[in-house]
Amino acid sequence: MSISQTNFSFPGQTGYYRGKVREVYFFGDRSAGAGPKLVMIASDRISAFDVVLPRPIPHKGQVLNQTAAYFLRATADIVPNWLIAVPDPNVSVGWQCETYPVEMVVRGYLAGHAWRTYRDGGRLLCGVTLPDGLRENDRLPTPIITPTTKAHEGHDEDISREEIIGQGLVSETEYTQLEQYALALFERGSQMAAERGLLLVDTKYEFGHRNGTIYLIDEVHTPDSSRYFYADEYPQNQQQGLPQKQLSKEFVREWLISHNFQGKEGQTIPDMSDEWINQISARYVELYETVTGLTFEPADLTDPLGRIKANIENVLSNTIDL
Repeated sequence: MSISQTNFSFPGQTGYYRGKVREVYFFGDRSAGAGPKLVMIASDRISAFDVVLPRPIPHKGQVLNQTAAYFLRATADIVPNWLIAVPDPNVSVGWQCETYPVEMVVRGYLAGHAWRTYRDGGRLLCGVTLPDGLRENDRLPTPIITPTTKAHEGHDEDISREEIIGQGLVSETEYTQLEQYALALFERGSQMAAERGLLLVDTKYEFGHRNGTIYLIDEVHTPDSSRYFYADEYPQNQQQGLPQKQLSKEFVREWLISHNFQGKEGQTIPDMSDEWINQISARYVELYETVTGLTFEPADLTDPLGRIKANIENVLSNTIDL
């Protein structure tokens, strides 16, 4: 049984939000000075091209939740983050922050959206000038930040540093700090990836603030937010002009493209067979084990909603003083 959605109601709950993949339960401040908190549940829903696909993927939510927690803990010395506890394989509890309306996308290689822009003649990406003569998947001279707006619905849009500050989305002082944090996180992520025989190609970071302090929020260095290459195969593939083997959910997008779906109006989501669903699940488990070096221990799916609800109720009553 997979976790398609939840519909809980907890004592002290002050709000609820359902995103493409995650569901968030909000709780007000009941302890002096602590501040409001949230409970984030990673469902097994999967999205691509900003569309939620019709069938959930077993264990996908657990993979995302535990991968994010792994990297949040591993980068807590760089920037404070929202995570307080992980009471269930699919659940994280943390501080509720005021979210900055931009996502900090850091790119170390010319891949994905950046490559498509470059291939089509663009040399200016989010205010960053790219040199001539680059090929797809080439390593950039230095990592660059290509921010996007954070859309609640529809597609995120590219935006430059100057536009962000000029439009008052983030103050110059805060944005400079976000840049410093993003590059430091990318450096740490690249170091950790190298230890696993991987190259961190690109990723996105989201930040918020509470009590005057900037916090890293949401997921970090997961297969849904990041792209990895295999380091041992990279030089030869690049020299020969071959595609790079990727460790990300790009394989899902590629399958959808091959079945004539890119989320555009009038297109129909292709049927996803049981065999394909199981393949995606296996790939996510492989992603988790490769990126973290840990052995995946699948959670009991006999009654996942009952398990999740009980574990949340336990942590609410015993751990975080809500």
